[in-house]
Amino acid sequence: MTASNKSQHSTDNFLEELRWRGLIHDTTPGLEEHLKSGTVRGYIGFDPTAPSLTIGNYVQIMLLSFLQRAGHQPVVLMGGATGRIGDPSGKDAERDLKSFDELDRNTARQIEQVKQLLNFDPSAPNHALLLNNLVFYQDMNVLDFLRDVGKYLTVNYMMSKESVQRRLETGISFTEFSYQLLQGYDFVLLHRQHGITLQMGGSDQFGNITAGVELGRKIDEAKLFAVTTPLLTKADGTKFGKSTSGNIWLDPNLTSPYRFYQFWLNADDRDLPKFLRYFSFKNRAEIEALEAGGDPQHIKRIFAEEITVRIHGRQEFDTVLAVSQLLFDPKADAATLRSLDARTLAQVAEEIPSPTVPDAIVQNGVHLLDLLSEHAQILPSRSEAKKAIQNNAISVNKQKVSDLNTLITGSDLLHGKYMMVENGKKNKFLIQVV
Repeated sequence: MTASNKSQHSTDNFLEELRWRGLIHDTTPGLEEHLKSGTVRGYIGFDPTAPSLTIGNYVQIMLLSFLQRAGHQPVVLMGGATGRIGDPSGKDAERDLKSFDELDRNTARQIEQVKQLLNFDPSAPNHALLLNNLVFYQDMNVLDFLRDVGKYLTVNYMMSKESVQRRLETGISFTEFSYQLLQGYDFVLLHRQHGITLQMGGSDQFGNITAGVELGRKIDEAKLFAVTTPLLTKADGTKFGKSTSGNIWLDPNLTSPYRFYQFWLNADDRDLPKFLRYFSFKNRAEIEALEAGGDPQHIKRIFAEEITVRIHGRQEFDTVLAVSQLLFDPKADAATLRSLDARTLAQVAEEIPSPTVPDAIVQNGVHLLDLLSEHAQILPSRSEAKKAIQNNAISVNKQKVSDLNTLITGSDLLHGKYMMVENGKKNKFLIQVV
């Protein structure tokens, strides 16, 4: 991942930026005037319940980015404490509690991600801050918490929150019920210790956020503010941030850069205006000019490149293009294939069928007919393999094979491990020798 754009603008255009991008769902009174009063510190919390942030979480990262680009100071609050409890917001059932060790590992991985997506350079006047709410609670006595915090919010007030209301029929534990107290008190302590006056998040967090605004007013007579974004769904009604194969992660080990790129490239055309406004750093004029061009595929290629480079870097994007060329460009030839390094071929292996064959079989020499039928099982029988070769359908490493007696050896392997086999134009396989 690469750092976000560090250019700064005036401190009074943050909400204006969010409005035209469609990123405002709720705000609390007085926020606009507060933002015009000077540099504001605003935070978003991230509970480390997964080993990586998802593209759904990235909506909130973009919110912090826009805040920073408007000259304000973004704060990332890792939920080392709240992650141990479980947020009921948006959930129909109780969360499975993670072990402390798993939460610590997840926290470390997510911190590395956010460090590359915001400007944490201490020389910048509005550099991003990174905090962890575990510091607030790890030495706190439960009696002190109930006495000093719990008494300020009534059960009636807490019950009125949507995150609680939707769970009343299925049941909600006291553990998850108390979550809004912890998140609310986070806001109080962040204001008290770091001068933070703004909390942001998704619309499902509005109840938890306003609990913090209320606690700040009651405990410290503090004026605190909130803004939330709409929950992002795709045009077909499905949850954003997921593909048919699951979550779209920012971690390249969980979602490869190639699949990340393809997710955007294969997006529904109807989602393009929303994606451009939520995730592109292009300004309003640039986005509207791009949309006026009219070709959705052209727009998607430009946008997919922008967000893939930002998350994974230019080098990874170049690898993505190399994989795409090999798989989809009819002009890709043997020279194209041999130009790819082992790391790129490993990504190819994730995208097409990749049967494994023992190294000894290849090193000793194996007839192509046997390799195709028996060992790699690309074709169901030796006779079918023979027929395919006779029909000029089989290519090995982008070169047509016509000799039925072709012998495959270690010299045919790319990087000592891979061999590409094609049966016709559409059926591609990358044999891996192990």
